[in-house]
Amino acid sequence: MPSKRRSSKRPYGQPHQELDVERLAGSVGARRERGPRGEEYLVAVPRPNDRTYTCPACGQEIDGATPHLVAWAADGLFGSDAAASARRHWHTHCWNTFGRTRG
Repeated sequence: MPSKRRSSKRPYGQPHQELDVERLAGSVGARRERGPRGEEYLVAVPRPNDRTYTCPACGQEIDGATPHLVAWAADGLFGSDAAASARRHWHTHCWNTFGRTRG
């Protein structure tokens, strides 16, 4: 049985890096938008990567290399760090249509 290769992104035994909310909100070009229920969200387009995410609207997988959005509450109940760590990856179409009424 082949051995599993460890990720080279974070060396084994090294502490987890804390989330840098300012970098997440600023350098990736996050913009403010109204979310599905009218809440204010920060929305950004992530760089392509080799991970897989699950869209909270449709439940389908999103390949990290596929263009999509990342959204998190602009004003989280437990602060901006907690809101950013609860961010979710959405298909662009799902974000644009989920929970919004047509009229």
